[in-house]
Amino acid sequence: MENKMQNKRELSKERVNILLPTLQNRFEKNMNRHEGLEWDKIQSRLEKHPEKLWSLNEMEETGGEPDVIGYDKETGKYIFCDCSPESPKGRRSVCYDSEALESRKEHKPRDSAMGMASGMGIALLTEEQYRALQRLGEFDTKTSSWIAAPPDIRKMGGALFGDRRYGQVFIYHNGAESYYAARGFRGILEV
Repeated sequence: MENKMQNKRELSKERVNILLPTLQNRFEKNMNRHEGLEWDKIQSRLEKHPEKLWSLNEMEETGGEPDVIGYDKETGKYIFCDCSPESPKGRRSVCYDSEALESRKEHKPRDSAMGMASGMGIALLTEEQYRALQRLGEFDTKTSSWIAAPPDIRKMGGALFGDRRYGQVFIYHNGAESYYAARGFRGILEV
């Protein structure tokens, strides 16, 4: 074959040439999220991990506005997170996980947060990560975002979500099968 089939989780060169400047621009406009980090080092790492670029593109395409929010000195990985002001539009109206999706007899949502995240190669934020993100700005002031539920809560049919209201960050519970037009999920990705 003249053109080798492209790996499903690899972006075209054209798309990479659009995504990298978008990420760099966001990085430079929001230095308070990643003080002391340098874009050239981040871009170099991204270029070595095309599957991570694919995941970042998925985050971008679904409205997440991914940006660097940290660096793990132990692993040498940069941490990207959805930094859109509200829960990403392309990831709303989903229940928590596939078990919850299957449990709905009628009016099923199109997908689940955990299923979508897995398909995108990202993870839902933990409560600790969600609270850390909220220290970098004000997020989910009109929406809410599913966060990773501890196994004991999930075993009982529940799940967790967070938002910011009245200047405070709140973590709530809901049945995992529930879904709302104003609830989506934020993802996190280590590169």
